[in-house]
Amino acid sequence: MKFLLLTLITHQPDPVTGATETPAERLRRVVENARLAEELGYDGFAVGERHEDPFISSAPPVVLSHIAAVTSRIALFTGVTTLSLLDPVRAFEDYSTLDNLSGGRLELIIGKGNGAAQAKLFHVTAQDQWARNREGYELFRRLWEGESVTWAGRFRPALIEAEALPRPLQSRLRIWHGSATSRESVELAALHGDPLFSANVTNPIEPYAELIAYYRERWAAHGNDPAQALVGAGTAGFYVTRDSQDALQAYRPIFAARQAAARAHGLPIVFETLEDFVDRSSALIGSPQQILDKILRYHNRFGHEAIHLSADSDGLTPARHRASLELFQAEVAPVLRAQIPSRPLGAQRYIAQEVVG
Repeated sequence: MKFLLLTLITHQPDPVTGATETPAERLRRVVENARLAEELGYDGFAVGERHEDPFISSAPPVVLSHIAAVTSRIALFTGVTTLSLLDPVRAFEDYSTLDNLSGGRLELIIGKGNGAAQAKLFHVTAQDQWARNREGYELFRRLWEGESVTWAGRFRPALIEAEALPRPLQSRLRIWHGSATSRESVELAALHGDPLFSANVTNPIEPYAELIAYYRERWAAHGNDPAQALVGAGTAGFYVTRDSQDALQAYRPIFAARQAAARAHGLPIVFETLEDFVDRSSALIGSPQQILDKILRYHNRFGHEAIHLSADSDGLTPARHRASLELFQAEVAPVLRAQIPSRPLGAQRYIAQEVVG
């Protein structure tokens, strides 16, 4: 199994101290967490894309380019790239540049995006976001794989023998399709033989397991080898300590702050208490053995090869945050890597191919 750290770069008061970083401080902390992830042996680091308060993650290729400059091994992910909002040509230029700068460590997770702000900023609505996402993906893929592209669609001007530069380092980029509950993303992934990354955050396991099963069904229906289907899954929270009660105590104010933020934004409350959240969600909060057991239980339903954990230390001291990440790598990750075979990520894919060759 492979392990990513993910940040959506939330920008709000710390749930314990109440302090608020400047945007510059918050963004620097993202870069430092990426360096820490590489130092501790994590496989990937992901930066989300959001265009509304309380997030300042509107420019993932910029942040990831900075991370590429201060790391050398770790795979660089988006989580997700909202292609429904972007000009596919401009997105290609940004990510092809990043692919070259990072030495081929880039992997995209794409999705339609969510939130009301995108309609105001980009004039993308619920009625057309899926069509925009599909069209954006198909043009982006053609630009990546072809040096001269002639194309016509609904949402941007046509291209006639267009050449987009720079040409990427990877001849075929791995593009994951992020999905929460939508079958549209699943169908698009299966149709093009791409992997699926399940959000697996807001609800209990059942709707995500059903969607992953549907992905595997559609994957086979499109003539793909069932053994080649690739699935990743998110987690709703992360904090590991040797004593599970210590983990609960430290995470309680973090959970309370999340609940308050959800209520303030009118979002549904699925898990009323921290104990219910730890029990029924994908959150990994507790001792190493508890976390190992939960991941294996989810793997039995999903068959996934990669998971993402929270990269952020909000509500935790830097020392506690680092200790949690270290303990996971020392006592949980080795067991899962040994028990669950997984395919390489980022530039490691090419190293593995060279070894096999």
